[in-house]
Amino acid sequence: MAKIVGVVNSTHVPAIGGAIHKGMQQDPYWKPFFDGFPKVREWLARIKPDVAIVINNDHGLNFFLDKMPTFAIGAAPEYKNADEGWGIPVLPAFKGHEDLSWHLAESLIGDEFDMVTCQEMAVDHAFTLPLALLYPDMNWPLSVVPININTVLFPTPSAKRCFKFGQAIGRAVEAFDQDLRVLVIGTGGLSHQLEGTRAGFINKEFDLKFMDSLTSEPTWVTQYTDRELVKFAGTQGIELLNWLTARATMSGQVKELHRNYHIPISNTAAATLLLEPHA
Repeated sequence: MAKIVGVVNSTHVPAIGGAIHKGMQQDPYWKPFFDGFPKVREWLARIKPDVAIVINNDHGLNFFLDKMPTFAIGAAPEYKNADEGWGIPVLPAFKGHEDLSWHLAESLIGDEFDMVTCQEMAVDHAFTLPLALLYPDMNWPLSVVPININTVLFPTPSAKRCFKFGQAIGRAVEAFDQDLRVLVIGTGGLSHQLEGTRAGFINKEFDLKFMDSLTSEPTWVTQYTDRELVKFAGTQGIELLNWLTARATMSGQVKELHRNYHIPISNTAAATLLLEPHA
């Protein structure tokens, strides 16, 4: 049977891709952020997951404002990156795990989550950059299943709905009949707003409370509406829904193995969090 071995949550701003391409990991501006990953990579080398479920949000490469599904899942043999206009180099293609994708789609639809199932799906920086941070040689040692959540076009799914969505993903993984070690990755955030009168907004106090809650009280943030989350975390900070969904895939208690929080990177509160099931 398949088993979720842990969750990694991480920021995905496009400027990270430029920093990787230019070899700026030791630049004083970037070093505090990149220093958050060696311990996660050590954990990955020890755990050796077979497949990653990557919970992210699309920024227009695959969907746009005229057609933005609430939940979508990839069911393709491979996933390709493309030029998004940010100047980020296109990364090598990712091998899909079609059997797990179709199992998840069927199970999630059975749990009354109306999935858009994509037999072709382009993946943007929200998907590629966290994987590049975890596997910097970019020789991807695992297959992938991308899951998109709408955090772009309001109304977005509520935090309460996303927590239930994560729980349903976790149940589906546990019911999969292949012996797989599954890593769940949640990408985005934390607090940031890129436009309007609050452009540059960051809320460190809220971010740290949210990170703490994922271990101690994971439903804490579900008390808030999408508009309240925008107030606390900024328009783009609502990407924390991806983190919350990833956390909810693990039932029961979890333990925090590592975290990193640094502000700002490209006007964003950049953070990384590694969780695994409590023994």
